[in-house]
Amino acid sequence: MLTLDNIYKASYVLKEVIRRTDLIEAPQINLESHIYLKPENLQITGSFKVRGAYYKISQLTDEEKARGVIACSAGNHAQGVALGATHIGIKSLICLPEGAPIGKVEATRRLGAEICLVKGVYDDAYQRALQLKDEKGYTFVHPFDDELVIAGQGTIGLEIMEQFPDVEVVIIPIGGGGLISGMAYAIKTLNPHVKMYGVQADGAPSMLNSLEHHKIEQLSSVSTIAEGIAVKEPGEYTFDICRQYLDGIVSVSEDEICAAILTLIEQQKMVAEGAGSVSVAAAMFNKVPIKKKTVCVVSGGNKKWYS
Repeated sequence: MLTLDNIYKASYVLKEVIRRTDLIEAPQINLESHIYLKPENLQITGSFKVRGAYYKISQLTDEEKARGVIACSAGNHAQGVALGATHIGIKSLICLPEGAPIGKVEATRRLGAEICLVKGVYDDAYQRALQLKDEKGYTFVHPFDDELVIAGQGTIGLEIMEQFPDVEVVIIPIGGGGLISGMAYAIKTLNPHVKMYGVQADGAPSMLNSLEHHKIEQLSSVSTIAEGIAVKEPGEYTFDICRQYLDGIVSVSEDEICAAILTLIEQQKMVAEGAGSVSVAAAMFNKVPIKKKTVCVVSGGNKKWYS
């Protein structure tokens, strides 16, 4: 069960491996507000994903650790699992879609994981990982629909509340929903008056559609430069938490995502991937009712431009 105590426990455990990312002022992103960035693109491995992955692996039993872990990923979760498993001293096998950026694939391999490339997109890699889990007896580390993973991601919410207690709005990218679920639970539990908004790409609105229709729905396909959030179907845990704690979800176009990437480079000298930039796109183009004290979570910096 997800609890605030568990998120605080995750924060303590993660101190040995993660980088505590500071808030960065970005006043030119939207002149009607005062935007701050939470730059998880500067996190170790280049993404927030290491938080949930490491915390999950740290809580495995000795028997589970002995069997090794398996995961599926578009690239960022892969690196988090690889780093966590190697740090703890256990085997990891990562299933990645064959279209994953070569930089992410090689970074995952360098962190000590064995790689299995799967034809198709994230959801195809997911099915292959489940098959191998059953065949080989690995422990599966889900990229988002796991309460320990969600608790690890929720530590970002704790940090924001410590760094900016007066925050009024937080804008967060959504793929499968693990990040926003953990953060929304943490922040709303500490201060229910903070508005929490999620952002998806127009070409991959799985959580948006599911919440609008009041049931989990699977997209027939996804297509977006923001490959890190190109997920066809949200998780059961994440859907329930988002339904309870979010104030809204919006989507942004490919042009808006590209504009946000360029704005971060030009104004902040910051490199972020498409998936990590959608929160900034939502703030730039007034997709959510922002206020004077707004935080945009830049969730990853593992870019796809070189693939």
